[in-house]
Amino acid sequence: YLQSKLRANLPIVDFVSLIYGAALLHLAAEQDIFAMQPAGWQANVAARLELFRRPDGGYAKTDEGQSSSTYHTFLVVLCLQLLEQPVPQPERIVDFVNSRHRDEGGFVEIGPMRRGGTNPTAAAVALLQIFGALDEPRREETIDFLAELQNDEGGLLANSRIPIADLLSSFTGFLTLVDLQARDEIEVDRLRRFVQSVEQPDGGFFAAAWDTAADVEYTFYGLGCLALLA
Repeated sequence: YLQSKLRANLPIVDFVSLIYGAALLHLAAEQDIFAMQPAGWQANVAARLELFRRPDGGYAKTDEGQSSSTYHTFLVVLCLQLLEQPVPQPERIVDFVNSRHRDEGGFVEIGPMRRGGTNPTAAAVALLQIFGALDEPRREETIDFLAELQNDEGGLLANSRIPIADLLSSFTGFLTLVDLQARDEIEVDRLRRFVQSVEQPDGGFFAAAWDTAADVEYTFYGLGCLALLA
């Protein structure tokens, strides 16, 4: 299945999943899906990804996209790391990420947005950490921003305008707090109760209280939360 996707023109989010899936398969079963690829294919992929670069230093969702995306910039950097390729001009990425910071302490996905969100903040902080560019004031602002997004349910909101917590935001926000050594800045027991409340008897997880069907993606986030909480 993974080898069949090598011939597909995948979006960057799916390509990262392909590379990561291949790494897991190699680790678990010593199978290399790239064994038949020509020499230097990693550098060719890196050159292809550079076509997504925009003048502000970030990367767009596609090579035809007009606007850089905080999340897709993170995915490109992650992909380059998995391929063991250098990241071109990392200082431009740091400048781009800092331009997406907002006064309340979070980061936005696209430039015109004024209110930071949990998920772009997680991507932005991860990028700053990768390049050793997260200073203490910004770390403290990020911690305060994420802690404020824990609602009465116990989970984290995607942003302050959304009233219902979800597993994706809870996972990325809590993972970021753990990475920032600020795990206890939120009420951990309440987060655990939220995660357990959307866990289903047959093994899957709902995305949030409004959901009616478990799926693979949110089961991943649910298990991720439980692992961090353990």
